[in-house]
Amino acid sequence: MIRWPAQVPKAVEWIFPHFTWSMTGSPRSLFLTFDDGPHPRITSHVLDVLRNAHAQATFFCIGDRVKQYPEVYARILAEGHSVGNHTHHHVNGWKTNRTAYLSDVEQASQYIDSRLFRPPYGTITREQSIRLREMGYRIVMWNVLSMDYDQQLTAEQCIRRVQHLSDGNIILFHDSEKAEQRMVHALDALLKMGSENGYTFKGL
Repeated sequence: MIRWPAQVPKAVEWIFPHFTWSMTGSPRSLFLTFDDGPHPRITSHVLDVLRNAHAQATFFCIGDRVKQYPEVYARILAEGHSVGNHTHHHVNGWKTNRTAYLSDVEQASQYIDSRLFRPPYGTITREQSIRLREMGYRIVMWNVLSMDYDQQLTAEQCIRRVQHLSDGNIILFHDSEKAEQRMVHALDALLKMGSENGYTFKGL
């Protein structure tokens, strides 16, 4: 497994300027994002933690999982969080032709009412991204990657990866079974550190 850097190099943001990597002009604000949910137990736990911390976040949901767990998705919205489209079947853009990819995104849109989009695995072709932007989607990436899904990382290593407090950072976690063990510890640590340093956690 590739061990990606914790922070996206600025050069990558310059190469792909049509993607949102951070929220510039957001003083003392951090933007938590969660991919791959909703999950009935894990997402519910995340929502409890966020509520207790008076924090908001954005959940990039898989359409098929929203279909399976509509009550969890409804709770995300009811508690004031933002949502985004993460395709219907978590498809890899580099391994899927444009027509099939866009069809999967549109299938997810039947369950996810949002024009925010994040490509699974962070993989998307130029043609796919152009068409999605023509369809009105805003493609949101991240500039801080927890890598909570990497089972070779310890919880402490994951915590260290998210300890980059800078105005407008978009931080990527996963509300999934693979990530749960590391995510819950890193999320708690980040919420505590951010609060102690005067940051507010917002949705996109």
